[in-house]
Amino acid sequence: MSNLPIEAWACWLTEPGHATWRAEALAPLGATDVLVQTLHTGISRGTETLVFRGEVPASEYTRMRAPFQAGDFPAPIKYGYINVGTVMQGPSDLQGRAVFCLHPHQTHYVVPADAVHVLPVGVPPYRAILAANLETAINALWDAGPRLGDKISVIGGGAVGLLVAWLAGRIPGCDVQLVDTQASRSEVARQLGVGFALPQDARDEADLVIHASGRPEGLSTALRLAAFEATVLELSWFGEREVMVPLGGAFHARRLTLKSSQVGHIANAQRSRWDYRRRLALALSLLTDPVLDVLITAPAPFSELPAILARMAASSSDQTLCQRIDYL
Repeated sequence: MSNLPIEAWACWLTEPGHATWRAEALAPLGATDVLVQTLHTGISRGTETLVFRGEVPASEYTRMRAPFQAGDFPAPIKYGYINVGTVMQGPSDLQGRAVFCLHPHQTHYVVPADAVHVLPVGVPPYRAILAANLETAINALWDAGPRLGDKISVIGGGAVGLLVAWLAGRIPGCDVQLVDTQASRSEVARQLGVGFALPQDARDEADLVIHASGRPEGLSTALRLAAFEATVLELSWFGEREVMVPLGGAFHARRLTLKSSQVGHIANAQRSRWDYRRRLALALSLLTDPVLDVLITAPAPFSELPAILARMAASSSDQTLCQRIDYL
């Protein structure tokens, strides 16, 4: 089809610990395809930094594949799944529309039309980079099953943890406390309408605890804060790292439930009625609230993406929440 860019540019992990931009030939545009020009991408801090460091276990290579990934783990690989762009060519009802797609970091790309999701009215393209993390948060709360009036503790103030806390705080009667080692997260929590505490000051007797810190000590805190017969939902994914879980002490006497959650499968309670497209549509529909802008780190140009990935993967104290990358 005419007017296709001769080439695009995509971010590739060439080896663990090193990324660069490479020229990318675009596939011919079929009758049911769209050509998208990227406006923004986002970095999924937990997963993408694990991929960057080459810490995906061999047993998970297939399950961890992103929808439009190229290459294989550990490298070289083109990876990512937070992309917002404008449809340049394709079906007439999509041309010129802003869309979200689970596509890696790339300036232009061609995908089937049913792989893109039109942004709802009231959702600016830059805020749509939160969609993938919000979808994870939605699935987590489906798995957790909070009840009206619950005391809920969320351990870990990254983007996913903050989105979980924000959603939980909208449930009538629920008292939500975010627990994080960085005191600076208290202001973010305040803007999202939830409480905050450092681990040593966190309240106990929580009806539900959701762990999203990505650190073993965070899981220990989660187990400590849970009330009798409460559920601790584990959202963190540790890759190849082994984690010591303190299942001694009062773990059994308090009859705690330790449960995993992962966005790759729709939560069991919803699975018979929901599919992935409906779940992502729900996430996008919730992004009309401007308070969520507090989760988006100041934009950087796409030329800086390889360096930003390296910085985020190297530092456990980095303050980045959801890093926005601009392409225009």
